[in-house]
Amino acid sequence: MAERLRSSLRGEVIDRGHPGYDEARAVWNGLIDRRPAVIARCAGTADVVEAVTVAREHRPVVSIRGGGHQVAGSGVCDDGLVIDLSPMKGVHVDPSARTARAQAGVTWGELDRETQLHGLITPGGEISATGIAGLTLGGGLGFVMRTFGLSCDSVRSLEIVTADGVARTASREEEPDLFWAARGGGRGLGVVTSFEFDLHALGPEVAGVLVLHAHERAEEVLRAWRDATYTAPETVTPEILLWSVPAGPAIPPELHRSNCVMVGAVYGGPPGDGATAALAPQRDLGPPLMDLSGTVPYVTLQSANTWRFPDGERYFMKSHFMEELTDDAIRTLVDWDSRRPTPESLIVVRTLGGAVARVGPDDSAFAHRSARYNVSIDAGWRDPALDEAAIGWARSAWDAMKPFSSGGTYVNFAGLGEDASELRGAVFGAHEERLERTRAAYDPEGLFAPAARRP
Repeated sequence: MAERLRSSLRGEVIDRGHPGYDEARAVWNGLIDRRPAVIARCAGTADVVEAVTVAREHRPVVSIRGGGHQVAGSGVCDDGLVIDLSPMKGVHVDPSARTARAQAGVTWGELDRETQLHGLITPGGEISATGIAGLTLGGGLGFVMRTFGLSCDSVRSLEIVTADGVARTASREEEPDLFWAARGGGRGLGVVTSFEFDLHALGPEVAGVLVLHAHERAEEVLRAWRDATYTAPETVTPEILLWSVPAGPAIPPELHRSNCVMVGAVYGGPPGDGATAALAPQRDLGPPLMDLSGTVPYVTLQSANTWRFPDGERYFMKSHFMEELTDDAIRTLVDWDSRRPTPESLIVVRTLGGAVARVGPDDSAFAHRSARYNVSIDAGWRDPALDEAAIGWARSAWDAMKPFSSGGTYVNFAGLGEDASELRGAVFGAHEERLERTRAAYDPEGLFAPAARRP
C-alpha cells in the first residue's frame, strides 16, 4: 500500500521504516499511542482522491487527521491508513464578500490571523492550536457562540472526497443531505478537504471578563453565575471553570496552582460602554481574588489558554448537555472538583442559547440546540502512572452528573474509543437515523465506517 501511495501522491508517504514515523503518528493527546501502517500526508485535494482510491483497493482501517487535536485521537489508528491533511494550510479571505476558504489542515489560530487582518472572524474554539476541521464537523462550541452561533453554523459550503473517490461540493444547493450531515455529524462521511465560512465583524479588540474567586465560595459563585446567565444578552457568552490559578506573571506567586473559580465571558461586539454594561453581571459575583477583565486583541483571547494544554500531555474529556444547573447539580460539581487528581484537571460549564438556539433543531446534524449549558469534565496530567486515577475521576464525575443531564453529549468531548458505543445516541440524538442513512448513501461499502464509530 505504501508503494502504491508513493507512486500517486505529491505529498510525503510515511511508513514504519521512515525516520519521521514517530513524529508523524503523534497527536496532541499524549495518551494516544497508535501505530498506523502508512501515513499519507496529502498536499492537496488530488492527493486525497488518490489516497481514498488506494484505500478502496486495499481496504485498511482509515483515519482522517486534520489538526490532530481531537481528545480521543481519532485522527490516527493502529495498523491502518492515516489520511493526513495537516500539510494543507491554504487560507483565502474575501473581505468584500465576508467569506473565507480554508483547507482542512488549518488551525483556528492560523485562520484567525488571516481574518483579523480585516476585523473579521468566524466563530471557532477556545484553543488556537485546535484544527478547524474536527471542531467544525462536531458542531464547534466557542467563546462567541451565543452571538454568532457554532462553528458549523457559519459554513457556507465544503469540499469533501467521498468513498467513491469523487471530490464534491456540499452546500444548501448541492448535495444538501451531505451538507446537513457534515454540520455537527462528526466523522465517517468522507474526507473534508476545505471549508467556506461566513465571516462576522469582530475585533481586532474585544472586551472580556476574567475574574478569579476563592474556591471556598465555589457554590455561592456558581449559583450567582447561573442566575446571571438567565438574563445575559446574546452578545455575551458566559462560562465558568473550576480549575487552578495559572502561574502567570500578573498573578501573585502564592496563588499559583491553588484551586479557584474562574468566571469568563466575551462580548460579541465592539468594546465600549455597551460592552461594559453587558458584561457587568459576570464581574459582579462577589469579592474576587483577582479581576483580570479588560480589552484584548481577539487573537490574544483565542490563544490565551493554549499554553495550558500543551502537546504531548495526557487528556480525557467527557461532557453533558444540560437544560438547567440546579443547586444539587452545583453541589455535585463542587464535590467532584474537590477530588480533582491534578492541578491541570478542570470542570467547565459553558452557556449556549442565543444564536445557537435560533438555528432550527433539524437544520443541521447538531442535536443539542435547546440545551442551556454544556458541562465538560476535563482530566489533564503528565505522568502515565496517573492514567487510571485521572480517567477514573473524569468518568466517575461524569456518572455523578448524569442525573442532571438532558441526555446529550458533545461529540468533541465524548471520552475515548471505548466510550463511543454507549454514547452514540447521546451524541446524535434524534438525528442518528438520518445520519446513518446519509453515510450509507455515500459510503455503501463502509470504507469510513470505523471512523464513524469513533468519538
